[in-house]
Amino acid sequence: MPTCGDVDAVARALNCRNSTSASHIKLLSTIVIFATSVAGISFPVVLAKSFAGKPAYDKATLVIKCYAAGVILSTSLVHVLPDAFDALSDCVVATRHPWKDFPFAGLVTLIGALLALLVDLAANSSHAELHGHGHGGYTQLDEPQIQSHCHGGGGEGKVEMMVVVRGNGDVVEEKGAAVAETAEVEEMREKMRQRMVSQVLEIGIIFHSVIIGVTMGMSQNVCTIKPLVAALSFHQIFEGMGLGGCIAQAGFSFKTTAYMCFMFSVTTPVGIILGMIIFAVTGYDDSSANALISEGLLGSLSSGILIYMALVDLISADFFHNKLMSSETKMKKGCYIALVLGSVSMSILALWA
Repeated sequence: MPTCGDVDAVARALNCRNSTSASHIKLLSTIVIFATSVAGISFPVVLAKSFAGKPAYDKATLVIKCYAAGVILSTSLVHVLPDAFDALSDCVVATRHPWKDFPFAGLVTLIGALLALLVDLAANSSHAELHGHGHGGYTQLDEPQIQSHCHGGGGEGKVEMMVVVRGNGDVVEEKGAAVAETAEVEEMREKMRQRMVSQVLEIGIIFHSVIIGVTMGMSQNVCTIKPLVAALSFHQIFEGMGLGGCIAQAGFSFKTTAYMCFMFSVTTPVGIILGMIIFAVTGYDDSSANALISEGLLGSLSSGILIYMALVDLISADFFHNKLMSSETKMKKGCYIALVLGSVSMSILALWA
């Protein structure tokens, strides 16, 4: 954006403004961006379905998810957050009270991260309430000591019964079926967490996509729109791969998966059309103070959500709490490389958009 007093930049921006040409380019861009969005988000989902049931399935989905985490982290820190700061530091905003007195972009980013944490806590609390009494009134008093006893003879090593000796001297016997049930509950809990992460992540990405689409739809600057179409197409491919990897690992039903993929694919094109409608009806200037404030605040909020999701629910969860990652050194190195590649591929696009 032109800074205060930059007369040459303002003159160049005025020469590039052509409403008719801009409208034609934006209408064409909706088709191109929709196609690239579908391709990006569908690729990891189809790949995961092809690998389902095969030994490499878990490894493939984990690598895709780490690449996704890099894409999403780079999106939030290299694309969304700088744009939000730029919008709120533009001369038409930064010279006004209270925007000149406080870094609101950073504050709203913090609020977005705290809101994402609140969603995580609420989901985990509701899950604990639903499954807290899954063992018929069994209450854990303290850290147990587990002793296994094999029955059935023959030294087969099959555990039929587990004796749990607690610190207060009580002895409780649990059948092997109860232990299996506990493992099943843990697996279900992890699956629910993955689904919640995917849904919250899509909400954050949709916020971001709507902002991009509406901003582009209201713009009449042909010099800005042309390179932006190409950059957004690649942007949607990488971001779609990131979200698609999370959706694939969450194990949604076909209907839910298709719905989430469709919502991601249409959000930016719909945002572009909405921005065009807003400009046609109101003549609303995308460089006005109100437009810049809205863009900056919404961008900061979505950035906070995406940063939290990438660092806590994706990177931390996989690199420090995933059994497959901790048991294989090569897998950990491969996932880290995928994380770096995802970050780099998305960061490079900042050269154009």
